[in-house]
Amino acid sequence: MTAVILFGIFALLLFINLPIALAIIFATLVTMLTTIDTLPALTTIAQRLTAGIDSFALLAIPYFILSGYLMGQGGIAARLIAFAKVLVGRLPGGLAFVNVISCALFGSISGSAVAATSAIGGFMIPAMEKEGYDKPFSTAVTVTAATTGMLIPPSNILIIYSLASGGVSIAALFIAGYLPGLLVTLLLIVACFIYVTKKKIKPLSAESIEPFWPALFGAVPSLFLIFLIIGGIIGGIFTPTEAGALAVLYSLALSLVFYRELSVRDLFPILLKAVNTTAIVMLLIGASSAMSWLMSYELIPQTISESLLALSQNPLIILLIINLTLLVIGTFMDMTPAVLIFTPIFLPVAESLGISPLHFGIMVILNLSIGLCTPPVGSVLFVGCSIGKVPISQVVKPILPLYAAMVLALVLVTIFPAISEFLPQVLGLI
Repeated sequence: MTAVILFGIFALLLFINLPIALAIIFATLVTMLTTIDTLPALTTIAQRLTAGIDSFALLAIPYFILSGYLMGQGGIAARLIAFAKVLVGRLPGGLAFVNVISCALFGSISGSAVAATSAIGGFMIPAMEKEGYDKPFSTAVTVTAATTGMLIPPSNILIIYSLASGGVSIAALFIAGYLPGLLVTLLLIVACFIYVTKKKIKPLSAESIEPFWPALFGAVPSLFLIFLIIGGIIGGIFTPTEAGALAVLYSLALSLVFYRELSVRDLFPILLKAVNTTAIVMLLIGASSAMSWLMSYELIPQTISESLLALSQNPLIILLIINLTLLVIGTFMDMTPAVLIFTPIFLPVAESLGISPLHFGIMVILNLSIGLCTPPVGSVLFVGCSIGKVPISQVVKPILPLYAAMVLALVLVTIFPAISEFLPQVLGLI
């Protein structure tokens, strides 16, 4: 009954368009007032909101958010696009591949799908339109490719999953995200290839592609940040939080000194955006922690686990049910609260069937990444349509093949745990 009241009120509040953080808090409060007489509801929720963000690991999030904004406006996107053109621009329809690879590279540096959509889409959507691509398709490519930044580290959502799962190694999660992220990138390129083959779009002219060495020289300083952060974390030189602080300093030096795309006067608006985004994320984390605590107090995860295990003992059947559930959830809930609320529910089920928290986490993140480009609450989809200046209704059709490519990647990652676990095992992280 508690679960029915909690999720029923939550769904109702979402339906009337109440901001999701407030919907979580109010649903938790009303449920506590109606079902629990032994605890002071307001005091308990305030305590759980505070405790939810009282984590050293979460300090990495504001750093990576700030570094993502610095990268987005510091000239890094343009250098990565030029480098991607050198790699695949001469292939038939190569500009679509450039878009996918640029988003993957930028996402792997910034850790933000929204930042990748804004930074890469601003360049690539108009460029693709000039080369004969439909604007809705160009927007769809940018939107779907930008989500690879959720898997390829550094990724804020992987840090949040580590917190929700009870302490899965962040270093192991970061490394585990590489092969699934590359798999999604490859399958999106295949989907783009089918499109450009049907449309008979020609490759870029040699004049529009920068010479190899200048393009490489411009991109290497940005790409070095990946090795600096991941290498330092794996080598035990610094923690993810310290890596985030280093990413800010490196991005600042790159944007102000090396590329000279930013001036000191540009920093205040960037800092303000980072503060606003951080505040939203932390409120979501705190609110979701309060709801998760209530569910644990009322033994809701255990009840759901028993119900799922009663349906089947086959791990693939259970993972199929979980994936379908999360695909639906991802269409109306943002990634952060979804990870924090549903990881404590579904992870015990997965572990009871012998599925590792590492493999399960990558599967969940990939699943919810699809929701970022799915209406009605796909935040990346809305940003992409705003940048491309196209209505969502026009993007739905061209995004379907790309959506199918992402679902195929999800199926492969679900069936074959080695895709997630191979690299962490090789590096001795699990």
